[in-house]
Amino acid sequence: MPDIVILNGKLITMAGADAEALAITGGKIEAVGTTEEIRAMAGDARVIDAGGCTVLPGFIDSHVHLFTGSAELDYLNLMDVEGMDALTKAVRAYSAERPDDPLLFASCVDYHVIEGRAATRHDLDRVMPDRPFAAMAADHHTVWANTRALEMAGLLHGGDLPEGSEVVMADDGTAHGELRETGAFGPVMALTRLGGRDLEGYVTGRNPDPPATLAERAMDKEVIAKGMKHCASHGITGLHLMDGNFYQGELLSEMDADGTLLCRSEVPMHLKNVDPIERLEEAGEMRRRFAGDMVWCNRVKMFMDGVIDSYTAFMLEPYPGTDTRSEPLFPPEHFAEVCRRIDAEGLQIAVHAIGDAAVRATLDGYEAARNANGPRDSRHRVEHIELIHPDDIKRLKPLGIVASVQPLHSPSGGMFPPYPPDVMVRAEQIEHAFATKTIRETGTPVCFSTDWPVVPVDVMPSVKGAVHRPDLPPEWPDQTSTLRETLESYTSLNAWVEFNEHRKGKLAPGMMADVVVMDHDLEAMDPAHLDKARAAVTLMGGRITWEA
Repeated sequence: MPDIVILNGKLITMAGADAEALAITGGKIEAVGTTEEIRAMAGDARVIDAGGCTVLPGFIDSHVHLFTGSAELDYLNLMDVEGMDALTKAVRAYSAERPDDPLLFASCVDYHVIEGRAATRHDLDRVMPDRPFAAMAADHHTVWANTRALEMAGLLHGGDLPEGSEVVMADDGTAHGELRETGAFGPVMALTRLGGRDLEGYVTGRNPDPPATLAERAMDKEVIAKGMKHCASHGITGLHLMDGNFYQGELLSEMDADGTLLCRSEVPMHLKNVDPIERLEEAGEMRRRFAGDMVWCNRVKMFMDGVIDSYTAFMLEPYPGTDTRSEPLFPPEHFAEVCRRIDAEGLQIAVHAIGDAAVRATLDGYEAARNANGPRDSRHRVEHIELIHPDDIKRLKPLGIVASVQPLHSPSGGMFPPYPPDVMVRAEQIEHAFATKTIRETGTPVCFSTDWPVVPVDVMPSVKGAVHRPDLPPEWPDQTSTLRETLESYTSLNAWVEFNEHRKGKLAPGMMADVVVMDHDLEAMDPAHLDKARAAVTLMGGRITWEA
């Protein structure tokens, strides 16, 4: 007898024909069919009436920073805050609410928050004169800090930093206030309430030092549990973490044992460009230690570059009006050897690559591994691909590469404005910027995600961002996807990219009962209003993890 039946739905099964209903038994889908067929076998099962709304495989967000996103649910969000007055008002109100925080911390501050320019430490001293304060850009590649925070972090006069990170210095020889990349802002993050543990998998890929106490571990699990509940409320049943260490794997495994883990989670080993290659042994150990249905490791994550807004994305040609292209974080020979070793171990690789030169360098490394080890079904991923040269678009499918992109990062998503030609990016780069449709047309698999907390983990704004094109300048080509393509990229393709297509990502008998019942018929909605839809019920392994 089924435990749960879902009736009267519009099931997009991702397994062929659509259907109306399904039955769940023992955490798996037992049957899919018409409402009449499934009702006949329901017995004493819990009945969920979809009411004519869309039913899908549970959403899998294939690029998130779970611990950081969870922590930032409790931080001040400065999205859309502009100007000194508005910034001061928001920060001081938050300060009054958080008298005991060792460092006041905010997220999503704009690169041009004060009269069209970035904040300096002196600006932030006026905003918050008597407490240490820092704010992170939405892209999580730059932090701005006031004088007290810089002093506490030991960065007021600069510092000895790893390659690729920078404390921007002012003319007087002291820190300007802008900290670029993880090696620069890591010491500031260590001052937060969580001691930087939420970002350790991103900043270093190593465990917290000193190790977290039992009380700190308990607090960290509470933070993650809040984030998991938030994800489940948006229909998410699976997550691919893009920063990782043993510590996160341990916390999630403990939550799984306690029954508090609401989303299946893949945790990567994060290799930094400054790490010795021998550190890759940790990837094999993480794969052995974390190998369950709920928490597992099968991937190594790396960064090839930074982001466009801080001029740290690696470009084929100099940024307009400059003589800099930035630099790759991994030199070519080093990266090729790293890729060869990871690939030889049968592990997947995911590399952050935003600039067109960074994408090319990543493909070169993957090609070197393929030439050395022979072709295999590796499903190696390139994360973001905000700019790509047309010659490299042609290389993706032959190399078996997966394009892992985020609809809301693109100006087409409606959250961030388009780059004017020849200001931050060259006019000729725009034709192949955020080229989702162009890449998809080559037959390259395209997986969708959010990069939470860079943008909210909420699924439906990203779905709208993929299918609905806002008014953009004429030089920006149409790179939208169809609704079915988008939903596939958020469900079955994300199950496929984690090598679990035989167990999840489809509504079919024998599949894991990871299911979301929406509160709208998505295919009947105006694409401009898709962000208004949300999950009514989320089930993971046949267990209800969210119910509106």
